[in-house]
Amino acid sequence: MQTGLVLHDDVLDRLTALPPSAERDEFIGFVEEAGDASVRRDGGAEHVTASCFVFSPDLKRTLLCFHCKGRFWVQLGGHLESEDTTAADGALREAHEESGIDRLRLLAGSIVDLERHELHGGFSCRAHWDLGFVALIADDADLTVSEESEDVRWFAVDTLPESIAEGLERRLNNARRAASSLIV
Repeated sequence: MQTGLVLHDDVLDRLTALPPSAERDEFIGFVEEAGDASVRRDGGAEHVTASCFVFSPDLKRTLLCFHCKGRFWVQLGGHLESEDTTAADGALREAHEESGIDRLRLLAGSIVDLERHELHGGFSCRAHWDLGFVALIADDADLTVSEESEDVRWFAVDTLPESIAEGLERRLNNARRAASSLIV
């Protein structure tokens, strides 16, 4: 229970640090209303998740996984777990689990993208309130396909595959724009 409260407070702090917007305020409202259940997979039909948008250092390529349940290409990420003390930790853990890349590090600990999306079909959740983070790594890093994905591959950002998750192109552009402003 204590871990959930620490994670909940981290999520709330990171959201509050974002520039004011209707979307940010909606996320803050959900997290405040749901309490620590908002960051737990078993906390209800809707909960916070964390994504890691992985780019090559020149920001021209992105790493995507083919999601088994969703049947689409999507950024790395997923549910927060009890061992995650921050949302950024969760994003990194998920990225490592789904890609096998050990030396992956976030470009910054700040959220670069927010998206609430409804889930259908084979998903047990009703909706995810996803926090997006960004990481850079050479596109020759060794990759490993996880049980949750059928494939993990690099794609040129301007030639994404046809079967991508709804909103992915917009989210990649948000993350890429944020990454370009963080690179010195």
